[in-house]
Amino acid sequence: MESKATYEIALTHLKNKQFISAHNLFLNQAESLQKSDQLKSALLFLLAAECKSRQGKDTSNEITEASSLFLKYSSSKDSKNIKGALLCASKCFLSLGEFDKAKDAFQKAKSIIPSTVNVVRPVVIIDDSKAIAMKLQNYVEKLGYSDITIFENGKDAIKGCKKIFSESDPIILLDMGLPDVEGDEVATKLLKEKIHLQIVVITADEKTTERVNKTISTGVSAFIQKPFTLDELKKAIDIAESEYSLLQ
Repeated sequence: MESKATYEIALTHLKNKQFISAHNLFLNQAESLQKSDQLKSALLFLLAAECKSRQGKDTSNEITEASSLFLKYSSSKDSKNIKGALLCASKCFLSLGEFDKAKDAFQKAKSIIPSTVNVVRPVVIIDDSKAIAMKLQNYVEKLGYSDITIFENGKDAIKGCKKIFSESDPIILLDMGLPDVEGDEVATKLLKEKIHLQIVVITADEKTTERVNKTISTGVSAFIQKPFTLDELKKAIDIAESEYSLLQ
């Protein structure tokens, strides 16, 4: 009970922009759970990192600790979601600029056959092309999703998603080339509203371009390149769902 109360107090501090107080509480909890609950400790380190990030401070220490714990969790025989842990580790390494380690963790995650996921989450499509938005809607419906919302620009998406976040945890399918707001800015603002949001970036750019790397580094879950297939979209959504299940 004490741990839960401390966590809720820390979240309140974070919401009220009292970042130093929130960071200290998250960090103390993370350190106390490193041996007894590696997964929870890793997530608390990420929350501590988020507090420092919002102050414009370096977060490498906290993210390094989180990546190490995710890897330890993934190597345990008793772990329930090894794939999700590896994906989280990959995201940590990516944000640290350790691309080889990120690739290795991601490849290990891809090799794991995902368990069946009960499809209940809404999907938000953010794309200014009506043809692509319709294609995405058709594909996600084939994958079993029915609660689908479409936004044609970044400003409407940011505003509309705030309402959706109050009721559910959607998967975001985000086009990077929006007419009003760049994809990395949309991703950053949405992740500030919901820290552990799953975003799938969709773009015509090559993955090696600066714009794509900048967007990926914001903390998105997956990336697919236009023109995309149903199978490519399914794999990206599977990654998002696996990451989400780890956080539950």
